[in-house]
Amino acid sequence: MAATQVRGQRIPRLDAPAKVTGRAKYTYDVDQTSDPRLKGMLYGAILRSRLPRARIRRIDTSKAEKMPGVRAVMSLVGEGAEVQYAGEALAAVAAETWEQAKDALSAIEVEYEPLPFEVDTDRAYEKGLRSSPRVERRGRGEDGFDEADVVVEATYRTPVQIHTPLETHGSVVVWTGPSQVVVYDSTQVLFSVRDSLARELNLPPENVQVICEYMGGGFGSKLWMQHYTPIAARLSRKAGAPVKLMLSREEDFLATGNNPDAVQTIRIGAKKDGTFVAFSRRSYGTGGVGGGADLPAPVYRFPHLYLEHVDVTTNAGPAAPLRAPKWPQAAFGVDSAIDELAAKLGMDPVELRIKNDPSEIRRKEWQIGAERIGWKEKWRPWGSHKGVLRRGLGCGASAWGGGGGPGSVAEVEIFRDGSVVVRLGTQDIGTGTKTVVGIAAADGLGLTPEFLRSDQFRVYIGDTRLGRSGGSGGSTTAASVYPAVYDAADKALARLKEFVAKKLGVPADRLVSQGGRIFDKQNPTKGLTWGEATRLLPTEAISQRGEWRPGMTGSGVAGCQFAEVEVDTETGIVRVVKVVAVHDCGAVINRLTAESQVIGGVTQGISFALLEGRLMDWQTGLMINADLENYKLAGAFEVPEIDVVLLDMPERGVIGLGEPPIIPTAAAIANAVANALGVRVRELPITPDKVLKALGKVPS
Repeated sequence: MAATQVRGQRIPRLDAPAKVTGRAKYTYDVDQTSDPRLKGMLYGAILRSRLPRARIRRIDTSKAEKMPGVRAVMSLVGEGAEVQYAGEALAAVAAETWEQAKDALSAIEVEYEPLPFEVDTDRAYEKGLRSSPRVERRGRGEDGFDEADVVVEATYRTPVQIHTPLETHGSVVVWTGPSQVVVYDSTQVLFSVRDSLARELNLPPENVQVICEYMGGGFGSKLWMQHYTPIAARLSRKAGAPVKLMLSREEDFLATGNNPDAVQTIRIGAKKDGTFVAFSRRSYGTGGVGGGADLPAPVYRFPHLYLEHVDVTTNAGPAAPLRAPKWPQAAFGVDSAIDELAAKLGMDPVELRIKNDPSEIRRKEWQIGAERIGWKEKWRPWGSHKGVLRRGLGCGASAWGGGGGPGSVAEVEIFRDGSVVVRLGTQDIGTGTKTVVGIAAADGLGLTPEFLRSDQFRVYIGDTRLGRSGGSGGSTTAASVYPAVYDAADKALARLKEFVAKKLGVPADRLVSQGGRIFDKQNPTKGLTWGEATRLLPTEAISQRGEWRPGMTGSGVAGCQFAEVEVDTETGIVRVVKVVAVHDCGAVINRLTAESQVIGGVTQGISFALLEGRLMDWQTGLMINADLENYKLAGAFEVPEIDVVLLDMPERGVIGLGEPPIIPTAAAIANAVANALGVRVRELPITPDKVLKALGKVPS
């Protein structure tokens, strides 16, 4: 990618002023003050099963239909239907106030026939509620361990994790005609919601408009149309009025997806010099009523490999991909086992990893990270730390795809007054995509960062009326939208150059746009300012559409992280002191938001390592911490110094960065804790009770 004055700089988010002043309207904020079409808006609510498994003998909505303010009531299940988890939708209402809607739910009569259930992963596994094993072999599989001089084996456990976006899931729907519907949706996939809802309602896709200009997080749980969107649409049609259906925090916990747990027994065999020989992992986990708990293969070089996985079925809500789905669980197990192997071999764990890492980029990153954390000066062998407060160091690795592809159609419009408008129907899920779109256009037009942030530059996204684009998942957004926007800008600039060429009397292919000027590259003093150039336009504006341009993106990134922790051996409390995160993403588009992505991933990784976990009551089948008071997340006091190192490699093109930073954090922290204590906690989250048990200070 050519160097520009914009790409790779630290560009403040284009939507920052709207967000910090409160002008930004999220789906949760939408009402008739933001859209007059929502006048008379009703409030929707969903009745959910309080039993983890049951057959519906009777459901009666007649009392709810007669209650004050109630405008629409719908049964979502029929008699004889079987519910599979607590939180499954049974009926829905729309009323003039939220309180009236909730009262109406309590008036709906449901008669259940309770059925046997299981919500505990281990118990379900023992009962045989599991899939057939899925097996992958490489080399000689487990037979390869006969080549090893040293073998370690241990079992590692990670809990079910909930997505917990600050903005809960939900939709606001209004019918603007008998077959025309507008949907505000908190979603990562505008066009997928549009097309899915059109099929549900038997409408042409062009009759459904989906809007999501601002979105308060999703992390994978908003990657498809969820159940509440068609419910809101049908309530709105039945009531003849707009309906706002936003889920409560408890509903978000129970019914919108989760990250599966994992129980993984790992064996690693190596030569005496540390060369890896064989790897084996037998794992199982639950995706609730669905599957999807399998784990990826390790990123290290193993000539012989054996992987066996079983999905366990439990009566809990279905799984959903959560930022780098399955990789943090796998990394925790693999990198923990590698540290245990390093201890048995008496080797430095960083040197052991470099010796067996096939990625040239990550081998470089290991060296950078070790230097930034002060590994040579601070690291001491396991068991050598003494005292009440003990510090330790640990590390872990990540890998991800992050490639982009066709599917985005952008438009760039240049006006005679010099202003520029960019349009693309992508969504910004909090990652800074709107700013990436703006940078791509500024790059293609040869404009400056100052122009990008001026009132003359406008970017419109988050609406299916704009050019089609794909979903925001798999770290593919930047690599998909940047080439399309750049292509549109480049084509628009080519048209503008035609008019400038006539004015300057030079061939258009000799003109260069850079730094807010268009000039002759053979005689740079001969040129026009941007404003002078655009005043040559014979019409009010020119516009060009662009699509994904091959050759501007790549795929495949590496990364590693180092953690320094302090453990109080009397209380069992773990404090993360510092994290060094070294990652590559090809060409860095916006250094400011790229660093923000890494900081966000590390923060979520700290939560996963020390705090998070769904708690289910195996006797009632209910989640007992379905709120933000008892489901713990990292806050300001838990976030340490985070040193972000980005490798800018423009020759590799644009590659996504959203997911890799969460992958190695928990592994690095767990290894640092083990280094500090001299004993290992093999189950996340690493809470004080587990630390004290590992130290033998409380009964196991």
